[in-house]
Amino acid sequence: MNSIPSQIERATRRSLLLVGLLPLAVQASFVDDSSGRLDLRNFYQLRDFRQHDARQSQAGDWSQAFVLRLQSGFTEGTVGFGLDATGLLGVKLDSGAGRSGDGTLPFGPQSHEPVDNFSHAGLTAKVRYAKSQLNIGLLEPQLPVVFRDDTRLLPQTFQGALLTSSDVDKLTLTVGQLWQNRPRDSSAADNMYIMGRSSEFNSNQFNIAGAGYALTQNLSASYFYGQLKDIYHQQYAGLLHDLPLRDGLSLRSDLRYFDSNDDGQARSGAVDNRNLSMMFTLRGGAHSVSVAYQKMMGDNGFPTLNGYTPPYSPNLMTVQTFTLPGEKSWQLRYDYDFASLGLPGLTFMTRYARGDDIELGASLQDGHEYERDSDLAYTLQSESLKGLSLRWRNASVRTSYGPDIDENRLIANYSIPLW
Repeated sequence: MNSIPSQIERATRRSLLLVGLLPLAVQASFVDDSSGRLDLRNFYQLRDFRQHDARQSQAGDWSQAFVLRLQSGFTEGTVGFGLDATGLLGVKLDSGAGRSGDGTLPFGPQSHEPVDNFSHAGLTAKVRYAKSQLNIGLLEPQLPVVFRDDTRLLPQTFQGALLTSSDVDKLTLTVGQLWQNRPRDSSAADNMYIMGRSSEFNSNQFNIAGAGYALTQNLSASYFYGQLKDIYHQQYAGLLHDLPLRDGLSLRSDLRYFDSNDDGQARSGAVDNRNLSMMFTLRGGAHSVSVAYQKMMGDNGFPTLNGYTPPYSPNLMTVQTFTLPGEKSWQLRYDYDFASLGLPGLTFMTRYARGDDIELGASLQDGHEYERDSDLAYTLQSESLKGLSLRWRNASVRTSYGPDIDENRLIANYSIPLW
């Protein structure tokens, strides 16, 4: 089996063919400003279900990812054109039918046996004018209304078009449309629907519009609108403020509000959710302490797109999102950077979140849950291994409505520049 699938090779050949068709006069920036890199991720996960009567005692796997990213520059002239190619391959190293379903590898619906490998590739055409850029094709958006998942082996990707403009000073505008969604554990792209609801009620139009504005050097505001046509729409407003304090301390305030409702024909049923959250982070030297609060209001939980698309939420943890109907949750977090002790590249994080007042129907009222995460990461500093990072993440989840979970993840990331 080749380490890089034929889809990547085909995408590369198509990119080079298009470069060859460009006039020589405009190729200089297109080629000179190009770059290529190979991202490697070795991912191990083991999830233990603590109940003695659990249908599955464990879930997890050991797997390897290869992500090839080829990015061109732009052709010369007032309007510049470019082309990127991305190829993704996930390979199973160790797993089995009894451990499938951890969100990392696709598996057979009957056998539950994880596949040996899965892959896909895509092109992204790009057009630049002044400080505006239009990308069409494979996208990996990180926006409040659609935040792609990259917490397992391969990143979630979308097909669509996205225009970003910074031509007006201090103002960033975003507008676009997504057509298909490819989850993190799938080779196939499909229409989009609400996570946790029937895939029968789907749409191939997710519309995006948003703006971010720097009110002052330390204060910025943003607004976004997302619409999955005839299923749901969502409005977001956020404020981010950094306040310098005495003795090298600083305080960051992050306020977020979502209003989500069903849209048009409401083909997937009613959507009724308001999500208010706030997070305050005090930083000083090597230390950082954060507290967060989040409240769900309305008859439903927070809607997100299928494919494990995570909510843009401060209480997004390793396993839980704390966005169930009626849920009120808080979080306490601590970060430490060991560079102050002469160990640059070594960091530690631990956090605890608890949610209460969960409403999941008449038989599951006033539910509760908590999650504790610890994270130890090291980025190697030697020149020969520059780009290699190691991470250990431990999580424990306890809930009144589902299985209790203990989980460990070991992740190695390595980025190799090709040119």
